[in-house]
Amino acid sequence: MNPFKRRLSNMLKKLGILFLSASFLTACETTNPYTGESQVSKTATGATIGAVAGALGGLMVGGSSHAQRNAVLIGAGVGALGGGLIGNYMDRQEAELRQQLQGTGVSVTRYGDQIRLNMPGNITFNTDQDSVKGQFYPVLNSVAIVLKKYNKSLVDVFGFTDSTGSLAHNQDLSQRRALAVANYLNSQGIDGRRLAVQGYGPSNPIASNDTVEGRSQNRRVEIQIAPLRQDGY
Repeated sequence: MNPFKRRLSNMLKKLGILFLSASFLTACETTNPYTGESQVSKTATGATIGAVAGALGGLMVGGSSHAQRNAVLIGAGVGALGGGLIGNYMDRQEAELRQQLQGTGVSVTRYGDQIRLNMPGNITFNTDQDSVKGQFYPVLNSVAIVLKKYNKSLVDVFGFTDSTGSLAHNQDLSQRRALAVANYLNSQGIDGRRLAVQGYGPSNPIASNDTVEGRSQNRRVEIQIAPLRQDGY
């Protein structure tokens, strides 16, 4: 087992999460966070571990559809939102996130009924590392406070890198960083069944990788928040 797989396995075991065989690490279908369309993962190392059900809450690694998590949470008795309640619920959640995250360097953007938090790499992780910077934990604590209050929402954590280095390395790094953020949120009381993690490596850049500034923008973790809907998603 290579060092990344060993490290990821140990991390998942600590959380009581079922670690699936490495045979599932290839050709996994995921959802593009920007287009909503299905796409096949480009790497065989760490890109996905399928739909993972964990004893401590079911943190989903490698991408899990909103419909799957809707079904699990509703089946567990978590109330879902319907009709006009969704917009108001997400409005209030957005307002509190903006208040909590003001001046932190994290941007809050609204897309319809979804909210996206953009966490630039320069404030979240040191270069080529997957351990959250100590000074960023208070920011994640602020996010967790709001997510716990608004528990009728699903939380996707996406990791991205710039295009420097190999695709396999960037894919692994983006996955590990997203997992580190999700694990911390889980440790702060966010139900793991709400959470899903996906690393995208250098895919979906938001700026040009031809400049230092652009590469800095592309190195990021995003948290996407969507309502838990009665009609699924």
